[in-house]
Amino acid sequence: MREALYWKKAKDSTVQCVLCPHNCVLKPDQWGICRARQNKKGKLYSMVYGKVVSFGIDPIEKKPFFHFAPGSNCMSIATTGCNLRCDFCQNWSISMAKEPWGQKTSPEEIVDEAKKTDVAGIAYTYTEPTIFYEFALDTMKLAKKAGLYNVWVSNGYTNPEPIKQMARYLDAVNVDLKGPPTFYKKLCKVPDDTAVKKALKEYKKHGVWIEVTNMLIPGYNDKPRQILELAEWTRKNLGKETPLHFSRFLPQHKLADAKPTPTETLERAHKIAKETGLEYVYIGNVQGHEAESTYCPVCGELAIKRVGFSLWEYSDKCPKCGAPIAIKGKKWSGVIKV
Repeated sequence: MREALYWKKAKDSTVQCVLCPHNCVLKPDQWGICRARQNKKGKLYSMVYGKVVSFGIDPIEKKPFFHFAPGSNCMSIATTGCNLRCDFCQNWSISMAKEPWGQKTSPEEIVDEAKKTDVAGIAYTYTEPTIFYEFALDTMKLAKKAGLYNVWVSNGYTNPEPIKQMARYLDAVNVDLKGPPTFYKKLCKVPDDTAVKKALKEYKKHGVWIEVTNMLIPGYNDKPRQILELAEWTRKNLGKETPLHFSRFLPQHKLADAKPTPTETLERAHKIAKETGLEYVYIGNVQGHEAESTYCPVCGELAIKRVGFSLWEYSDKCPKCGAPIAIKGKKWSGVIKV
């Protein structure tokens, strides 16, 4: 437990959390929507601080980051909780836990373990890192001093001021831009996509490398017009070099009876997005697909070949015409020779 950042006193012993766009107003003993922050005697506390519920070593490509520190491994951590309530959540058992739980761990221990395991950085992922902001921020500061990178895998439901504070320690963020406003309202239980797009612009403003993921769910966000609008917004507001990952939906949680995304739907989305002028568009959760790889935005030549989360060929410039490939962060070997 740790006193939270980003809250203010309201009337009497009531407090208002201003970390995310819910801006929860909480009476004593009440929890925020995230189930990670609680009003205790007129002060707001992070109840998940130092309670690590998920821990693993992952390739950076799994997050997915295809243009940041390629070939590197990162330590992935999470606590319980989330500030969205998505019907299709892949990690609902921990993101929607009723009470915080996890292994007691300090930021110092996280960074020490990262150095021992010889990873290149730390990923704040699995659940929404915004809700364990204080723990993430303390860890990020130490990680930076230790020469490690920091990346967030986020739903983007974060207020601008917290983003501004932690952006100096954050190297890259992958934001799940889920779909049109009606999608957010129906399946995520928030009004629309306005706050997420505002957060993406804030990350861009502070120089954080951005990649965007859009998981296509049949019948909800896979219409050509919806895909076109998302891709055009990404290009116009984040830049044509921003990678866009279309991810295959696999039935889960309240949509366990739904159908997986057909490969044809993902390929159609890929084509639509490329036609808007986005330079790097990918298909995920379809292992072995050619759209896992990176092609030169000038001449179309293969520059980075991926199979699953492994690099088979790698070049940060086109091997044919020499045009640069947008890569951020240190380049790691991590290439499987075939």
